[in-house]
Amino acid sequence: MQYLVNAFQQTLSPIKLKSVTEKEIYEINKSLKWKTSYGYDEVPSWIEKLSMPFISTPFIYICNKTLSTGTFPTWLKLSQVYLIFKKGNKTEMYDYRPVSLLTTLSKIFEKVIYNRLLQHTK
Repeated sequence: MQYLVNAFQQTLSPIKLKSVTEKEIYEINKSLKWKTSYGYDEVPSWIEKLSMPFISTPFIYICNKTLSTGTFPTWLKLSQVYLIFKKGNKTEMYDYRPVSLLTTLSKIFEKVIYNRLLQHTK
């Protein structure tokens, strides 16, 4: 118990969120799979991968604005939820699992945040 008390009395260092760069966005975009599935925006990831040279500048601006203000855009929070049958009785709700389909831009920004948090914890 004393360990927990001591752990929570230490001051935590603030997270330093560096700006998003074009190189970082291109690397993340390159790491995404070429899929035909899409989120609520109905734009498959392969189209966004191909269009990244044209949309990267405004997207980088949105990412940096989000990091500086701490306000996450509502349109990146949305997803489509589908129920996938696992096993058992198809008439039972408990035999299904939810799957959320996010937009590709949301996935890219999620990786940006993940990279920042990973660097902070090292």
